[in-house]
Amino acid sequence: MQTSQKKKISDGSRRFGDQPMQYQESYNCPPIQNIDVGSQGTHLLAMTYDQYCTLESSSEISACPVHNSPSTASSSPNECVVSQPNSQSYHSDLQDSSENTSGSPGSESYVTHKLRELETAMLGPDSDNLDMYNMTAMPGPNQIVSEAEKWKFLVEMMSRGDLKEALCTCALAIANSDMFTVEWLMSELRQMVSVTGEPIQRLGAYMLEGLVARLASSGSSIYKALRCKEPAGADLLSYMHLLYEVCPYFKFGYMSANGAIADAVKDEISVHIIDFQIAQGSQWVTLLQALAARPGGPPHIRITGIDDSTSAYARGGGLDIVGKRLLKLAESYKVPFEFHAAGVSASEIQVENLGIQPGEAVVVNFALSLHHLPDGSVGTQNHRDRLLRLVKSLSPKVVTLIEQESNTSTVPFFARFVETLNYYQAIFESIDVTLPREHKERINVEQHCLAREVVNIIACEGAERVERHEHLGKWISRFEMAGFTPYPLSSFVNFTIKTLLQNYSEKYTLEERDGALFLGWMNRPLVAACAWR
Repeated sequence: MQTSQKKKISDGSRRFGDQPMQYQESYNCPPIQNIDVGSQGTHLLAMTYDQYCTLESSSEISACPVHNSPSTASSSPNECVVSQPNSQSYHSDLQDSSENTSGSPGSESYVTHKLRELETAMLGPDSDNLDMYNMTAMPGPNQIVSEAEKWKFLVEMMSRGDLKEALCTCALAIANSDMFTVEWLMSELRQMVSVTGEPIQRLGAYMLEGLVARLASSGSSIYKALRCKEPAGADLLSYMHLLYEVCPYFKFGYMSANGAIADAVKDEISVHIIDFQIAQGSQWVTLLQALAARPGGPPHIRITGIDDSTSAYARGGGLDIVGKRLLKLAESYKVPFEFHAAGVSASEIQVENLGIQPGEAVVVNFALSLHHLPDGSVGTQNHRDRLLRLVKSLSPKVVTLIEQESNTSTVPFFARFVETLNYYQAIFESIDVTLPREHKERINVEQHCLAREVVNIIACEGAERVERHEHLGKWISRFEMAGFTPYPLSSFVNFTIKTLLQNYSEKYTLEERDGALFLGWMNRPLVAACAWR
């Protein structure tokens, strides 16, 4: 498998941005019901999107660069120029506050307190304890703090030019309905972000867009509001394939899953693989190669593919394209092969849709797909647990799971914002190492394969938010409740992945714990892979 893995795969791959059937609709977010704008912020939402939108179409590239203003083109986090808050009493209040910054009798200064809270949040919380996020950006009714103290904190913060801190402060202000502060911070942030800058500046552009979309959406399509043209299907496929090549995340997941599958079916003569998000079918290229070389000959392989709308658009047609491609490949390897297209979404699948036949060994593959299914927090049905119970009833030889190691499913808005910022910063930094900043397609890759996820996580709620990641610990609990037991990954898989990572940056890390493999960037786990039976 090590040798075959190095071959280039021309049909692209799953991307982090692959969505279920509701992909386009996920950007039609309803108004945020829990935001009480108040008199101070009503004029913000009355403004046009153009005044705060960080992305727009470009005639030179199919991307969404930041508005072409002098301040944007030359800015960086270390060059932030802070404009004066729009407050008539600002100068006099700020002068008065310099004499008394305690915030309230017997307490630490408001500025120091807010800095400590933001620092704690951005350093990354314990995933099981999110109470630290239940804080306020600005003084609440029980806090005796002047407006001058607040603005002193904001001006001091912006003068440091820390983009992450500024983004988090803006998200906190939104969570607390402080729209006057939000308006001012957004005007400052527009001068700090750039889709052609450092990784945090590029991510910051999309994080800011998510905040703007969260406030300004009122049932209209966020996708249209961004004014980003959907790329042609062939172009989207090329962006997905480029991300597949420059980062090892997908190869790591596919190699982990395929290793477990090959081990589980080593003595089987008929194997039925059920792939719950088959995308372009790229995962099965190396598995077919490995099974073709199996001592005693390959088994009969039947793959049932379950689709999503983005993958269908990228490949320019339905699942029959994937089936024909895999059939041709299997014939070249002399592997007996059948392909079955399931014409339903994963959340609606029933046993009768899978075409299970007597005597075949069933294998189920969940590659970056389960987090798209809504859980009990979205509606009356918990599709994740229902699907796992259904799969368990099939008595599979092995079930493989590949998921992003992030927690954005049921946590409150601000906690979700900070988690998204930290997680995708690592992704953007890893891209920066492999794909030169001047690469003409880098913006397209980040925009169409990553940014739409970011906007969805930040801007949308309810059924419209389809990116709902969970930490592996939660997935383990779900699998155990459904009656599964862990299927150990072989040491050969671990060795093969370590060999793969030698072709990438030394900043990638591989860790084995809790019966799973974790691929990370600078010790931040990003993708987890494990197997069950």
